[in-house]
Amino acid sequence: MGARETALNALIACRKDGAWSNGVLKEYILRDRLDRRDAALATRLCYGVLQNRNRLDWYLKQLLTGKIRDLHPVIHDILHLGLYQIYELDKVPDNAAVSESVDLAKKYCKKQRFAPGLVNGVLRNAVQTKGTLKEPKSLEDIYSHPWELISLLRDYVGKERVEMMLKANNDTPATVIQVNTLKTTGAQLTDRLQAEGVAARPHGWMPACLVLSNTGALEQLPSFREGLFYVQDAAAKLSVLCAQLPEEDWNVLDCCAAPGGKSFAAAMALGGKGHITSCDVHAHKTELIANGAARLGLTNITARQQDATVDVPEWHDAMDAVIADVPCSGYGIIRKKPDIRYKDPAAMADLPALQLRILKKQAEYVKPGGLLLYSTCTLVRAENEGVVEQFLAENQDFVTEPLPLPEVFPKNRSGWLALVPGEYDTDGFFICRLRRKK
Repeated sequence: MGARETALNALIACRKDGAWSNGVLKEYILRDRLDRRDAALATRLCYGVLQNRNRLDWYLKQLLTGKIRDLHPVIHDILHLGLYQIYELDKVPDNAAVSESVDLAKKYCKKQRFAPGLVNGVLRNAVQTKGTLKEPKSLEDIYSHPWELISLLRDYVGKERVEMMLKANNDTPATVIQVNTLKTTGAQLTDRLQAEGVAARPHGWMPACLVLSNTGALEQLPSFREGLFYVQDAAAKLSVLCAQLPEEDWNVLDCCAAPGGKSFAAAMALGGKGHITSCDVHAHKTELIANGAARLGLTNITARQQDATVDVPEWHDAMDAVIADVPCSGYGIIRKKPDIRYKDPAAMADLPALQLRILKKQAEYVKPGGLLLYSTCTLVRAENEGVVEQFLAENQDFVTEPLPLPEVFPKNRSGWLALVPGEYDTDGFFICRLRRKK
């Protein structure tokens, strides 16, 4: 299969089966044996359609003689793919976008014999009228976010920053990796990646962190297989840096760890010393952590299947630091999981109660004088400050501490920080540092 067909299959799976785009894309790229170039194109096409669905429909309404709701779902997907290439991808020739879309219609819409002609007519019309159609005016249509979500985000980040965030959610995020400092340096890894055909530059403010371009499927790189780096956004790495783990024999618990990035960062911060118990409730995700640690050569990590709400008596008062990066609505990582925007916010209503249960349970494992780090990848008050405030009201032996942040950030006094996409070129993230009194 080619990149366009892989992208179409991923879009169909997201629509029909509720699959997450990032997971199904990875699976289909491997299944279809795409090379790095086609893997990158398939990813850009699938994400681009999901990021611009409302906008593409805005144009499609002007190009169709009938109504969008009358379109067969697969024809709708194929038209989205074609329109995205015509309107957004300068390096794809218009005739290639049209002809490849017609071929997809012939293959995937055999029962709708009119489909190839419809796709051909609409996309040729799009090419001929490009630049002349009416542009969308509402935030919903410009950035393809449901109004309920826009309203929720605006309440948290403020009216003056919400459009910046929506725009960032639709940008193509750079691939950010963390250097395995136990095996190599940033400079050495940069040279190695460039020899493998991948451009790399130092991150603007995160040490031992590189920003890549021309990547394709990173898993195919020898440097990846040798464990010289792992993929992790600067925001997630920052949450671990805020723990200020020393190169000592600390006992650290990462209670909701999969796929393991924070555990890996903690293991390196400890200089390979100490011990990290890295947990997840699902066995297959625990296996991911173990495999990742083995690839990176991190022998101070033990992966364990464990429900973060279930008590483990032997852990009480035993941990120097506990990392609680809890399940959340994920509204901070829409740029990497664009389909999150279309999930029903009502389905997230029970999350704060679960997050508080996890935080309270993990607090029992922290030694007197020890550290508790709470984080999410969302930007909703109920899941962030709301959980922390309720926890502190019920656990008065814990206090917040100012976050030790890089110089690019304002001095922190509150003990928590919300990172908003579009400000520091990171995912959206919330970090809070808590200390148990001695």
